[in-house]
Amino acid sequence: MDPAKVQAVIDWPVPKSRVELQRFLGFANFYRRFIRNFGQVAAPLTALTSVKTCFKWSVSAQGAFDLLKNRFTSAPILVTPDVSRQFVVEVDASEVGVGAILSQRSLSDDKVHPCAYFSHRLSPSERNYDVGNRELLAIRLALGEWRQWLEGATVPFVVWTDHRNLEYIRSAKRLNARQARWALFFARFEFVISYRPGSKNTKPDALSRLFSSSVASTDPEGILPEGRVVGLTVWGIERQVKQALTHTPSPRACPRNLLFVPVPTRLAVLQWAHSAKLAGHPGVRGTLASIRQRFWWPTWEHDTRRFVAACSVCAQTKSGNSPPAGRLRPLPIPSRPWSHIALDFVTGLPSSAGKTVILTVVDRFSKAAHFIPLAKLPSAKETAQIIIENVFRIHGLPSDVVSDRGPQFTSQFWREFCRLIGASVSLSSGFHPQSNGQAERANQTIGRILRSLSFRNPASWSEQLPWAEYAHNSLPSSATGLSPFQSSLGYQPPLFSSQFAESSVPFAQAFVQRCERTWKRVRSALCRYRAQTVRAANKRRTKSPRYCRGQRVWLSTQNLPLKTTSRKLTPRFIGPFRISQVINPVAVRLLLPRYLRRVHPVFHVSCIKPVLRAPARLPPPPPPSLSRAHPSTGSVGFWTCVLGAVVIST
Repeated sequence: MDPAKVQAVIDWPVPKSRVELQRFLGFANFYRRFIRNFGQVAAPLTALTSVKTCFKWSVSAQGAFDLLKNRFTSAPILVTPDVSRQFVVEVDASEVGVGAILSQRSLSDDKVHPCAYFSHRLSPSERNYDVGNRELLAIRLALGEWRQWLEGATVPFVVWTDHRNLEYIRSAKRLNARQARWALFFARFEFVISYRPGSKNTKPDALSRLFSSSVASTDPEGILPEGRVVGLTVWGIERQVKQALTHTPSPRACPRNLLFVPVPTRLAVLQWAHSAKLAGHPGVRGTLASIRQRFWWPTWEHDTRRFVAACSVCAQTKSGNSPPAGRLRPLPIPSRPWSHIALDFVTGLPSSAGKTVILTVVDRFSKAAHFIPLAKLPSAKETAQIIIENVFRIHGLPSDVVSDRGPQFTSQFWREFCRLIGASVSLSSGFHPQSNGQAERANQTIGRILRSLSFRNPASWSEQLPWAEYAHNSLPSSATGLSPFQSSLGYQPPLFSSQFAESSVPFAQAFVQRCERTWKRVRSALCRYRAQTVRAANKRRTKSPRYCRGQRVWLSTQNLPLKTTSRKLTPRFIGPFRISQVINPVAVRLLLPRYLRRVHPVFHVSCIKPVLRAPARLPPPPPPSLSRAHPSTGSVGFWTCVLGAVVIST
């Protein structure tokens, strides 16, 4: 074998860390079946991979390392290339180099043996390639290294790579200039690119990383070039304050070790302590800590709090820890059953007798509910027909319908339908389902009951739904103390036939009077319960600011359908947007831009916060010009501008 073909393995450097040793053993494990007593030969090296022992290179480890390299570059591992049989080229690229192995299946044992190894260190310009071009460069260099065998092969060879996109490179319709040049070279070969996962492509991967230590030692990774020291003794802001003090004397109240900040430079000091890159927009406490190290003026704490509160970057990127804004504003209490109803859908259920959705209809007075199984989410017209057949036919027409902003309830058909029957439409504000709390609470109840009845056979939930509805309507409500049956019908259905004896048919007037007494009792209980609920809810809420038309506010992005690369790095608030209408103390309408035209513009006050007026800001400094001609000029000039510090050559 030509020594140049196996030079990549012969020159394998001695591992200096446990990771480099593990990489070498991973390469060796693929050829252990060709080496007799491989486990005994590699035992000194395997012992060094244990985290329980200190990594210390020994004489026995060096002997095992040299012996394995000798075995890799001699028979029976290596075979002589035969152009009449198929070749396999394994390639991989890292950030510092590329590696490749030319293999062929041996006729003696029908196993894949290596024919040659190849390793190449990337130049500084090649290290700037993206991942796809670096992987393609590995194929280009490997084919060029072994072109005397591959170009004249009678059987098309296979290229194994762990970059899946390269499978389609030969059929791509658009190539950049570099790929087009390489495509002309590839046209001389007959081969197929096949994807191989990285876990099975460790042999060329190990060869591509042979230069990691050498690149790290020759290429400095520091921000500043070698031979430079940054002296952070004279900050630009400190020099600016001292210049201002030449015209303004320092008061006696100023501590001796601090600099008094005159009025013209206070805003610059606040920007330095809060908005500079070295500060990172801290809170009030962090900004105060930075200022008190060197500066002082009489109102520095008050000015700092005001500046931080008005910072637009903090307003957009930080989420507050205070309770949500907006006191509880409950809906009005009805005076009779089924005059005010609430609607909602339960989705995501398994198919049961062809049903996958439940329509929840709740009477806000008696808390009675109907749970209607459906095959799918209905349209607005289908929803109206279902309500007529299952609710209006039994309880009469309501005067108000509460729902969320589903497409069924925001359509023009539904609004016209409710207008014709004389019912007002009450839709929840944007991303605030608490407005439809009656239906949401009923959904939780029906979910709990169905889980208890059908957890062994979830597909039978539709059979258990009538029993779940009866259980919900027959149990007393915590708000009224009466069951929904008793609140709406005036009596509790008996569970046993012997519970009530037969009596004469009561007069209709007596029945109506009994119902009216029950309804008054229920309404009184609802009023007391609402007062208790308001007091309990407001303990966990804060009073919202008083908004007015035309005021600018920030809008929370928690529920907005924004198309972003990373949801974690998306600003917490966007805007600012102007208020076009104050609907009530806890809901406002905003003027949204075109890219949010699908979002309903009415929001609860917990989803917005006001834009605080900030003092006039100083103009930002011009962006520094980064020179790429020489690292000793561009980088230092950049950091001199950013830090405002003295850079001293050594």
